[in-house]
Amino acid sequence: MSRSVNRIAGIILAAGTSSRMGQPKQLLDWVGRPLVRAIVETALAARLDEVIVVTRCADDEVAAALADLPVRIAPNPLAAAGQSTSLHAGIAALSPDVAAAIVLLGDQPFITTAIIDALRGAWRAARAPIVAPVFAGMRGNPVLFDRSVFTELLTIEGDQGARGVIARNPSRVHYVHFDDDRPLLDIDTPEAYAHARALLESAE
Repeated sequence: MSRSVNRIAGIILAAGTSSRMGQPKQLLDWVGRPLVRAIVETALAARLDEVIVVTRCADDEVAAALADLPVRIAPNPLAAAGQSTSLHAGIAALSPDVAAAIVLLGDQPFITTAIIDALRGAWRAARAPIVAPVFAGMRGNPVLFDRSVFTELLTIEGDQGARGVIARNPSRVHYVHFDDDRPLLDIDTPEAYAHARALLESAE
């Protein structure tokens, strides 16, 4: 099997408005670096074949936070229309030989390389169209999508992710189970950020 058949990309959605946070959550401090950089570094450490970061158009601060990293920035001029447009921008930016993509959210810092590795391994073993994690009994992110699903992802509209695509045909979804529930946490509000910081400190 050629390497191109197995190429897996990461798409990091980092174009949110941060309306509930009151400041750009992508730039919040996370262990001495911007939150978006921490998530990108996790994706790079997992040795994905390419990493695409979707940002708001002309988001110079986020681009600057990632300037020295081997990633491609995909500006999304339609970001205000909702998460679906960022998903579309990420898929459009993928190299044509990418066989699957893992979609990560730019505000979930407890995602680890081990989680990404497990999703990748499950896809290579089962070749399921969709591979999703379950954390302490709850489905979460990131989710891996085979190229065969990309067309469906491009039909999503508005401020929603791929939940409907995942639910459409449960038989094609392969689940990978984890005991830890921390990866479910996303940083949308100052309270969620404080909680995440407390969880991080308690683990040290």
